[in-house]
Amino acid sequence: MKIYTRTGDDGRTGLLGPDRVAKSAARVEAYGSVDELNAAIGAVRALDREGWLEPDLGAVQGRLFQLGAELATADPALLARLTRLTDDNVTALEHWIDRCEAELPPLTRFILPGGSPLGASLHLARTVCRRAERRVVALALAQSVEPRLVHYLNRLADTLFVLARWCNRRAGVGETPWPSSP
Repeated sequence: MKIYTRTGDDGRTGLLGPDRVAKSAARVEAYGSVDELNAAIGAVRALDREGWLEPDLGAVQGRLFQLGAELATADPALLARLTRLTDDNVTALEHWIDRCEAELPPLTRFILPGGSPLGASLHLARTVCRRAERRVVALALAQSVEPRLVHYLNRLADTLFVLARWCNRRAGVGETPWPSSP
């Protein structure tokens, strides 16, 4: 299979199924942002030399492919044949958050994103996740989108925040409160 097809040279792209839309369409913005998030999580995994986040982040990347495929499908018949995210996937993220938060001091102030390279990359992935969430919400205002997709991205952003704190703590890197004390 060739990587280039020249079919997108006119500024349009194909969805899963026969439909073609502008590359700037809300649906393309939504699944493109999810793809960007998946790449950001791939970068996190590359920095996780201790394997603290495996195999969970690998599973998250697979779920993001499912989520992106669902967003890229406007055809109801094709959509019905996809493996789709479930409420259990959202619950699994909540359990992951709870496990990590049990090892963290409670937050009493806002903290600046950063810390160890792994923690900083998790904070960056969190912001990419929030953008993806905003793009899916924007799509949902114009077209039908399953609410669980927004729920998953919302909870994943929370998860990435907690993981950044958890990884920084494991790396022995403190948090910088905002506003920082002189």
